[in-house]
Amino acid sequence: MEYKKIQGQDEEVYEALIGEERREREGLELIPSENYVSLAVREALGSVFTNKYSEGYPGKRYYGGQDYTDVVEQLAIDRACKLFNCKYANVQPLSGAPANVATYFALLEPGDTVLGMDLSHGGHLTHGHPVTEITKVFNFVRYKMKDVETGEIDYDEMLEVAKREKPKLILAGFSAYSRELDYEKFVAIGREVGALVMADIAHIAGLIAGGAAKNPFDAGFDLMTTTTHKTLRGPRGGMILVRESEEIIAKINKAIFPGLQGGPHMNNIAAKAVAFGEALTPSYRKYAGQILKNAKAMEEVFKREGVRMIGGGTSNHLILADVFGSLGVGGAEAEKVLDEVGITVNKNVIADDPRKPMDPSGIRFGAPAITTRRFEKEDAARVAELMIETMRNKDDAKKKEEIREEITTLALEKPVPEVFG
Repeated sequence: MEYKKIQGQDEEVYEALIGEERREREGLELIPSENYVSLAVREALGSVFTNKYSEGYPGKRYYGGQDYTDVVEQLAIDRACKLFNCKYANVQPLSGAPANVATYFALLEPGDTVLGMDLSHGGHLTHGHPVTEITKVFNFVRYKMKDVETGEIDYDEMLEVAKREKPKLILAGFSAYSRELDYEKFVAIGREVGALVMADIAHIAGLIAGGAAKNPFDAGFDLMTTTTHKTLRGPRGGMILVRESEEIIAKINKAIFPGLQGGPHMNNIAAKAVAFGEALTPSYRKYAGQILKNAKAMEEVFKREGVRMIGGGTSNHLILADVFGSLGVGGAEAEKVLDEVGITVNKNVIADDPRKPMDPSGIRFGAPAITTRRFEKEDAARVAELMIETMRNKDDAKKKEEIREEITTLALEKPVPEVFG
């Protein structure tokens, strides 16, 4: 993508843009919450829709001149509902965290209880971590894995907690959990205690849309929240999906606007519509399936090399590896040395981590972005080998330079496609 106008007007921003393009082109992105978007999505993000204020919803706006904003927002809604087999969608949330917060305010009263996954066992900050402001309003209680080595959730304990704490909302979803959840058990527990059941599918939305992972709606979930980037491969944004309840979507819509947000970012919504259109194609289903194959190929290398993985491996797109326990390298240092060779991961706490969050025991990585670059299983396995080789030779400058050259070659051989399909 060219930046001729920026180059002529703002050299500093231009240099940063060119630098980021070079970094992405010559390196490999393995952070499982990141991906590459198509040029079509980028065009929508930079379109004239950025000029338009559109408070309200299609057909019910507070400003005039909404002929075409209504078209793109309705397209995004209709395509989202088709992708996830539901009746209603709100595509205005600015990202995943605002989508979760809006859902809490829509469906709960201050002081009500939410049951969600513990952060150190794979949950997200917005699922009730004490550092978040939302915990000052609602009461969050947590469930964990029963067995860290297999990733099995303790559903018996979850039921006991639900009976004791009487949550109004039970939340299935995660940020660093590598196995599939038993959605039927979540619904059964929710029905037994009279709670709504919600899934935060931010990480696996693309896998669900592409038919590579189970859809919580099929098990009877009431609603889902998600980001629109990550595996869904759209612009950075959020979305709330409601299976069938007109009452719930009415509350959600009111919480988003006018409750918590003003005018929606229409350029972003147009880009969501484009991305959802891409996700409805047969090639996208192939992409989603390949993510799982590539992640499994990386798991096999880490297992062969004796690196402990939380949950014992992966059933989705990501791996959480205990690199401190297995290789004697802290998560922060592992992130740094892998960055040096052109591999981007993120440091991450592991279950009941004895180390601090800014220098934890683990790293989190996954296959969505390299799969977009059309990496196959053999390519993904080689990347995993180079990751371990880098961490084992973290102080060997010559070895790291050799690995950097191989990574650059791999990256340049498989550029990000301009068109998906």
